[in-house]
Amino acid sequence: MMCDKTSFSVGVVGLGLIGGSIAKAYKKTGHTVYGYDKNHTVTEFGILSDVLDGELTRDKFAECDLILVSAYPEASIDYINQNAEYFPKNLFVIDCCGTKAAVCRAGFEAAEKYGFTFVGGHPMAGTHNSGFKYSRADLFIGAPMVIVPPKFDDITLLDHIKFLLSPVGFGSISVTTAEEHDKMIAFTSQLAHIVSSAYIKSPTASQHRGFSAGSYRDMTRVAWLNPTMWSELFLENREPLLFELDTVIENLTMYRDAIADEDSERLWKLLDDGRRRKEEVDGNMRKK
Repeated sequence: MMCDKTSFSVGVVGLGLIGGSIAKAYKKTGHTVYGYDKNHTVTEFGILSDVLDGELTRDKFAECDLILVSAYPEASIDYINQNAEYFPKNLFVIDCCGTKAAVCRAGFEAAEKYGFTFVGGHPMAGTHNSGFKYSRADLFIGAPMVIVPPKFDDITLLDHIKFLLSPVGFGSISVTTAEEHDKMIAFTSQLAHIVSSAYIKSPTASQHRGFSAGSYRDMTRVAWLNPTMWSELFLENREPLLFELDTVIENLTMYRDAIADEDSERLWKLLDDGRRRKEEVDGNMRKK
């Protein structure tokens, strides 16, 4: 399974911000890159701009060492199911979706049936912009990559996955299950996007200029999102996200009630509890 090639061929499905950046990273480091996007104009532009060496068609599968599927979850599942029987047995297929349970279920089932290797993946970087024109080769330099392998005790497999992904420049690669990934991402990413989207809806927001600085920017940055993608991801991860939403609503209600009751002692304790919790969770990281 290990590969000692210094250059290999990669296929990228979905040429938006994530897929486009992955394609550019591989191309910049000297690898052969084939790409496919449902919008054929994007594929053609990728070829004309020398990011792609050609379109990723079924007859190119045999040339690829790795295919990265960077579409939305439902579209990724459809692509895998429609093409699995044409994937050669030595091919690695890694998805790049923001949720893992459904796509990993489909990918593992298809891989077992047809003999290729499927690995769940989530590159942990992005911007509020979307589309190929905003993609860049250095987007993932130093960023975390989360993978969901079919086997957790196969060191040779994990080493090969790291080798195949090395041209992208990830700072770390973490291994987890699909269920644990979706549980964590509901808190670290999805909840933040919803809170940011709700926060910016205050009628006061239109008058913020001259009164806002870092706190406002930090809270509203991810409100500038792609609603099509994020609504699919939220619904795909419904149960973990509902737990996080219920938790934050419960906590906000306690702050609201303490202020309404003019209970300074209770409010102080709530704020101090939050400060101490931040220190427990992230204090060691800050010291480093």
